[in-house]
Amino acid sequence: MYAGHYVRSFACYALGCLCKDDSLLHPSTKLKNVMYLTGQHNVVPKLPLVSDVTHVALAFMRAEVFNQVQQPTTWPLFTSVEVTRSKFAKGTAIMVAIGGWGDTAGFSEAAKSDDSRGLFARNIKAMVDETGADGVDVDWEYPGGNGEDYKTIPNSAKHWEIAAYPKLLSSIREALGPDKLISAAVPGLPRDMLAFTKETVPELNKYIDFYNVMTYDLMNRRDNATKHHTGVKLSVEAVDAYIERGVPPENINLGFAFYVKWFKTDPDGGCDVHPVGCGTQLLEDPDTGADLGRAGAFSWHDTVPSELSKSFNRALEKGVYDKEGGGHYFWDGEEDIWWTWDTPHAIRRKYPAIVKSKMLGGVFAWGLGEDAEAFTHLEALSEGLDDLPKTDDTYSADTWERQEL
Repeated sequence: MYAGHYVRSFACYALGCLCKDDSLLHPSTKLKNVMYLTGQHNVVPKLPLVSDVTHVALAFMRAEVFNQVQQPTTWPLFTSVEVTRSKFAKGTAIMVAIGGWGDTAGFSEAAKSDDSRGLFARNIKAMVDETGADGVDVDWEYPGGNGEDYKTIPNSAKHWEIAAYPKLLSSIREALGPDKLISAAVPGLPRDMLAFTKETVPELNKYIDFYNVMTYDLMNRRDNATKHHTGVKLSVEAVDAYIERGVPPENINLGFAFYVKWFKTDPDGGCDVHPVGCGTQLLEDPDTGADLGRAGAFSWHDTVPSELSKSFNRALEKGVYDKEGGGHYFWDGEEDIWWTWDTPHAIRRKYPAIVKSKMLGGVFAWGLGEDAEAFTHLEALSEGLDDLPKTDDTYSADTWERQEL
C-alpha cells in the first residue's frame, strides 16, 4: 500500500513515545497537514506559519480538461506549481486538485469505459509531468450520485459510477506510477458515501495514498433541522463509517473548515427552546434542488455581507460551544438565523477527540487563504498538531464532552 509508511510515524508521534529514528520526522512520514489553496483566496502567509504544512492541493483544475483527445498544450490553473513551491518549506508536496463541487459531468465522461479512463489518466500524467506537480487530488463530488445535480439526474442513473470509480483510480495510478501521490476528497455524510462500500474501498485503497474526509458542510441546504456543520459528533460518525468500510485510519485526514455557515430558521421551529435540532425554513427548491437564498457561507477572508453583519456580530459576541455535539454555534432569535463555525478553541478540541482517539494520519483544511489575514484558525490547527503528543491518553472521543472549556 502506497501510504503504509505513515503507520509507524503515527504511533510514535500521536502516542508521545520517543522517536529514535530522525527520519520519522521528515514531512513525508509525520502526520499529514494538508492545505487546499484556492483561486478565490490565493493568500499564503509568511513561511513560519506554514512551516509544518506537508502537502498543498491547488484547487481546482476542471475534470473535463483531461477528456480531450487532443492533449492540451496549456493547463488552466490560477497559479503554478513552481510559484507555490517557493512559498512553502522545502519538501512540501504540491498537488493539483481536480474537480470540486458541481464538477461531475467531466468525471462521469471519464469513467465510462476503458478507453475514456485511459485517456483521462494519460492527460493527468502529461499535466503532472509538465507542471512538476507531486501528484493529484481527485475531488469527484460524488461518484454514484447525490452531487449538485441530484434532482436533475437521479442516483439510479449514476449507479454504474460506483463500480467505475475504482477503475478510474486504477487507471490514474497506472499512468502516474507508484512515486506520485494520489489523494481523494471524499464525502463526510454517510448518505453521500454511495461509492465507498465494503466492496469498493479495499480496491480504492490500492490506488489512493490518503483520503481527505470532508468533515464540514455536514449541514447543508438539504437539511431541515439545525446541526453543527463541522461538529465533533458528526465528524466521528464520518470517520467511523470509512474505517468500518475498510479505510486504514492512518490513511484518513480529518477536514477543517476555515469559513462560517448560516441558515434561516423557521420562526415556529422551536429554536427558542432547543436551538440545536430545531426547524429551518425550506432551503432548496424541492423540484430542482436550486438554492433558495436562505443559507450561505463566507470565509474569514471575505467581507461579511451587509445584510448579515449585525446578526454575525451578535454570533461572534454570544456564540457558545455545544459539548454534546461538539460545535460552536449561535441562534439569532432576532433574525431567525442559525450560525455554525469552528473557533480556534473548537479546532484544538478535535485533536484528542478525533485525530488521536481514532489514530488518524493527519488533517487538512479548506482552505489556507480563506483564513487570511489573521490566520488564527491555521495557528490553532498547527498548535493541535504540535500539542498532540502531550495530550492525556484518556482524552478520547468517548470522554471529550465531559471536559471543561
